[in-house]
Amino acid sequence: MVADLNGFAPAACPRLIVKVGSSLLVTPDGQVRRDWLATLVADIAARVRAGQHVAVVSSGAIALGARRLALPKGGRASLEDAQAAAATGQIALSQIWAELLAGQGLVAAQMLLTLDDLEERRRYLNAAATLGRLLGLGVVPVINENDSVATEEIRFGDNDRLAARVAQAAGAQGVVLLSDVDGLFTANPLTHPQAALVERVERIDAAVDAMAKGASGSGMGSGGMASKIAAARIATGAGIALVIASGTIDHPLAALDAGRPATWFAPEKSSGARKAWLAGRLRAKGVLHVDAGAARALGDGKSLLAPGVTAIDGVFSRGDLVAIHGPGGSAIARGLSEYDAADAALIIGHKREDHATLLGYAPRAALVHRNQMVRA
Repeated sequence: MVADLNGFAPAACPRLIVKVGSSLLVTPDGQVRRDWLATLVADIAARVRAGQHVAVVSSGAIALGARRLALPKGGRASLEDAQAAAATGQIALSQIWAELLAGQGLVAAQMLLTLDDLEERRRYLNAAATLGRLLGLGVVPVINENDSVATEEIRFGDNDRLAARVAQAAGAQGVVLLSDVDGLFTANPLTHPQAALVERVERIDAAVDAMAKGASGSGMGSGGMASKIAAARIATGAGIALVIASGTIDHPLAALDAGRPATWFAPEKSSGARKAWLAGRLRAKGVLHVDAGAARALGDGKSLLAPGVTAIDGVFSRGDLVAIHGPGGSAIARGLSEYDAADAALIIGHKREDHATLLGYAPRAALVHRNQMVRA
């Protein structure tokens, strides 16, 4: 039986990303839940045999490494401890996945990614090509953030958003985030017994964000519900459905197929691969502040012109991602800047006929062109 989660059947996706968190995979004392993991691998194997391409985003390296190195606070007392734990634990984590997948007749591959690998366009395309080839060969890629070299500035910070970005790169149609709760609740179910499971989210708005904050203390691990909503924004903005489902039982994917309760986030209509990549990028190099007239123009789908920009924050180069904030300070769009910060500062507030004199060279049509921009 294949369950239809309000219009989305995970088992029917040609390509699916499955994210497994540390709290599911590793016990509090640093032991792998091998028996449980074997049931998940059996589910994955059944899907691959049915023709589905499946990639896994797996946490757990730091937790495993911390136990082996006897590090305090689960290996998170310092960035250096976390990196050492990750380097030690990653080899053990990969070995476990490879052994269990091999037991099902499947080949595992390891990919370690940092934020920059998916933020920089060329590296993103390289990662996408590798994922595509592995999946086409029937391999199960096991992906984790490269914590052994990542720093505070370049870390995803959680594997939920990494899973959504990997889904974009892999051309997946769905993401399943396996959690220790059934999905998004209207309030924290541990402290509000009357809280109800939200089975379908058509649009992520302030009300959904408020539910996520209320549920963040539910013991879901380091990412929390807020990071899962952030992942859902990335995925659905790229036209990819996302499900938050419980992984606390054996054969969690089979249980999801059989109709176990979960929260489904409806995908938006994709605006193309490049704009989906832009929308999913997490780190802007600068901020362009605009007036009300420019904000309205952007809302009508127009490019951002220099006269409507009131201030610039940050240091960025031409081609870098910048955020665009409206008069109230809220983000309204993001896109690739046509100028570096120094030249942009010279022309903001000025009409186009003045730009050549200010810059000393022929100006470009816009600060951020509409074809290189997405709404926030």
